Amino acid sequence: MNLMAVLEGLLFVVGEEGLTLEQIEKTLDVSEEESKNLVRTLKSEYESDNRGLRIDFLGNKFKITTKFEHRDFYQKLIQNPETNTLSQAALETLAIIAYNEPITRMQVDKLRGVTTNQIIRKLVAKGLIKETGRSNLPGRPILYETTNEFLDYFGLATIEDLPDMREFLEEESGEGEESDLYQSKYKEMEE
Repeated sequence: MNLMAVLEGLLFVVGEEGLTLEQIEKTLDVSEEESKNLVRTLKSEYESDNRGLRIDFLGNKFKITTKFEHRDFYQKLIQNPETNTLSQAALETLAIIAYNEPITRMQVDKLRGVTTNQIIRKLVAKGLIKETGRSNLPGRPILYETTNEFLDYFGLATIEDLPDMREFLEEESGEGEESDLYQSKYKEMEE
């Protein structure tokens, strides 16, 4: 098995969280020296001009990042109106952050039921959310909050102007009564 390819996949999967040398050793079941060699070799391959990514050592962790010299193109893409729309997944993630801020990515993942690494990166790049510190949870994960750009984008004066979710949920369930979703779907199909 090509451990360098596995390492590349691991770095991609963990995204902005990154991997420590110790995590690489334990996950790949290799020595510290072999881990260092794998990282060094992969980092060297990424330094080629025909690659758009690189391996950086930031905050005591190895991470896949974009090349700084390509930043003008990334900025151009973010500012392009065609790519400036938000997907359903991005809107869901944004709503979770807005109603629960400050919140960690892992908490967002738990509420959505899927990984949100890429979506959170895009929302940060678009300026709709920002890092606001670190949680006291184990590993001290990054906390995210909405920004003033978020408020502007949705035409809100303050975060308190968001609709009250309890009212929305009461409307959905029929004035506070519990509804049987199966029965309601079944009745719709019969009619």
